[in-house]
Amino acid sequence: MLSPEGERALFDALSTGRALVKFISANDVGTTGSHQYGFYLPKAAWQLYSPYSPDEGENYRHDVQITWPDGLITSSRVYWYGRESRSEYRLTRFGHGFPWIQWNRDDNVGDLLVIIPHTIEQFSAYILSHDEDIEELLAGLGIEITDTWGYMGISNIPEEIENNCLDYQFRQFVHSIDELPSGAIFSDTTVHALNECVTSFDLIDPDSKLLRLVKEEYALYRMAEKEVFGPSIQRVYNSLDEFLQTANSILQSRKSRAGRSLENHVEYILIQAGIPFSIRPTVDGTKPDVLIPGVEQYEDLQYPTQDLFMIGIKRTCKDRWRQVTREAPRIPQKHLLTLQRGVSSNQFEEMTSLNVSLVVPKQYHSDYPSEIRSSILSIEAFLEVLTEHIHYG
Repeated sequence: MLSPEGERALFDALSTGRALVKFISANDVGTTGSHQYGFYLPKAAWQLYSPYSPDEGENYRHDVQITWPDGLITSSRVYWYGRESRSEYRLTRFGHGFPWIQWNRDDNVGDLLVIIPHTIEQFSAYILSHDEDIEELLAGLGIEITDTWGYMGISNIPEEIENNCLDYQFRQFVHSIDELPSGAIFSDTTVHALNECVTSFDLIDPDSKLLRLVKEEYALYRMAEKEVFGPSIQRVYNSLDEFLQTANSILQSRKSRAGRSLENHVEYILIQAGIPFSIRPTVDGTKPDVLIPGVEQYEDLQYPTQDLFMIGIKRTCKDRWRQVTREAPRIPQKHLLTLQRGVSSNQFEEMTSLNVSLVVPKQYHSDYPSEIRSSILSIEAFLEVLTEHIHYG
């Protein structure tokens, strides 16, 4: 259930029809030493927040007022830098003592920044810290953050997939359905299409492979959603309740798919790596997401504990990481595989003290505070650990 702040952010974005969202990184809050007190903005979505197009050789700026959750209004500024080697938009000027993002501290790392441009000059903004708020808002807006930013509200950005073969495969699938299938079917279709259309897809490193699978499945789902729900969205409703019923059906479909998508693709990568596992087994009254090598070995008290692994799989882990500490109690060291774009140093220390190790795609490691990056496993490194223990333990 959304918190009151999460509800306001979702309502605000849906009412306006525009939103920009990103996970706050260590660089954003200035703990890496390279921060310039502001956020890079997505160039592809410049129409949402700037009157100036990204012209090479030009610099532009314009002032904006941003209203934050406690009613604080900042007189901020959007810059376009197009001269010399720069080609970027940046949002700056939040004022000294700004309470919502702690500059030079990493307390907000991993939180979700939501910017809602009501007009080019008037924005509202929210900082969401709880997993449920983050996941509900992204599902409600139909956004998957596979790059630095996610956004909604631009009608003139084409939805075609860059790979023509992949686009064809996805459209063939979408035209064959009358209702949205299960999340497993979306995942399987994505895997099949990528293997058909991307040369040597199985030889891609596992970190890149997982992110590509997640990204393309999201693209496939959006195409299918438009096909299935398009007529319902465009028709005239007889009552508000009827409209809300359709909207809730769309939201539940988005949440259901997103909840299993990452698990499905982690399963695929484990299979490709030749790692034996049990998915969502029940052991000692708990139900871990993945148990390696399996239930039989876990329940065999003669099997070496150091060769047993459990993996919790969570898209975000600001709150829910603690759940894995209670699962598969025979295994003291837990592993949490996540797409979380950063956590604070304090949170990481707490995880470490409770024997939770993070497994994060290597492309996201730079979003974490620099002092903890060496302690985070990439997916490829984690698979190497598993392979060593399973085959040689």
